[in-house]
Amino acid sequence: MSEQGKRQQGKRTKLVHGGTRRSQWNEVSEAIFLTQGFVYETAEQAEARFIKVGEDEFIYARYGNPTMRMFEDRISGYLGYEDAFACASGMAAVNGALTSLLKAGDHVVASRALFGSCLYVLEDILARFGVEITMVDGTDNAAWDAALRPDTRLVFLESISNPTLEVIDLAYVCKAAHAVGALVLVDDAMATPVFSYARDCGADIAIVSTTKHVDGQGRMLGGVICGPRDLIRGPIEAYMKHTGGAMNPFTAWTHLKALETMELRVRAQAAGALQLAEALSGHAKLNAVRYPTHKNHPQYALACQQSEAGGTVLAFDVKGGKDACFRFLNALETVLISNNFADTKSIATHPATTTHQRLPQEQKDMLGITPGLVRFSVGLEDVQDLIDDILGALEAV
Repeated sequence: MSEQGKRQQGKRTKLVHGGTRRSQWNEVSEAIFLTQGFVYETAEQAEARFIKVGEDEFIYARYGNPTMRMFEDRISGYLGYEDAFACASGMAAVNGALTSLLKAGDHVVASRALFGSCLYVLEDILARFGVEITMVDGTDNAAWDAALRPDTRLVFLESISNPTLEVIDLAYVCKAAHAVGALVLVDDAMATPVFSYARDCGADIAIVSTTKHVDGQGRMLGGVICGPRDLIRGPIEAYMKHTGGAMNPFTAWTHLKALETMELRVRAQAAGALQLAEALSGHAKLNAVRYPTHKNHPQYALACQQSEAGGTVLAFDVKGGKDACFRFLNALETVLISNNFADTKSIATHPATTTHQRLPQEQKDMLGITPGLVRFSVGLEDVQDLIDDILGALEAV
């Protein structure tokens, strides 16, 4: 079949085969290149490579590595972007993308519902260096229109907010931002790579915490910045390679192997999350249950329009505040208390005292991070076991 007539590979096939490079040994499983540097055949070759690095040429592990490049090609191809840069953590990716593209005097519009560390980068670090930040209610399209200006350089948001699971009309925001010439950066952690709609809606850059659904098994920290090649191999790569934020090769190899099963894992977890939301909806000891593609979510129609599933996390508010919520958490038997999400093991988190603890109470109230809020990350256990565990723990409230 001609190149032009080749059928486009399916997404699961891309997760298994995308970006593969084999050594002279023609191995089946991708090789791990655990090396800091690379040897040049001549001094002239070394000079030429430092002037311009060619395709599949490498200088130093901080700049790039064959295992990292395989992972970058595989995840960017899966998400529909031209290129990617693999980073040491999700927050290294967030910081790297924002810092490399902004300078003093630039204007940023961001959704106010952001992960605590993202807020810190915007409000404490970038603002300190002269970047002007305007925070808006991300669910209000009119608020985006009012905040965007001709000099707005960049828009930053979570497609689904952590931990309250607000859903933003991403296509609307992208169109409005592009109308004033601004770039759109999306933190896609809650949407998951499997159900990501960042590229389809027009986001210029998608940032993925690969610690979450890519690794998905509580082992590795990682992040990736996906976007157009001129930005990835231009200002983003320059910033990341000089400041030391690159992913290490062993993590990249572990991520490559994890990608092979990511669709199977995440789809099962998302189905479990919806089943849990249905089982808990209307429970007498809960003020509310929230999952983006459950009919009780305030933005249910938009969530269903943008994606086939709402991710692997739901949120619910235990009546009785912090004391009642702690009794609930301490009564859980199968579910773990931790601050991560997207693990194969189900995890319950109390955001008000952990991940979002540093926020002032006024800001917590505005974002809906109540004393009784639980962020619940659904793992791969039997869903009925999770339902039984949660219902049993609620009896302690």
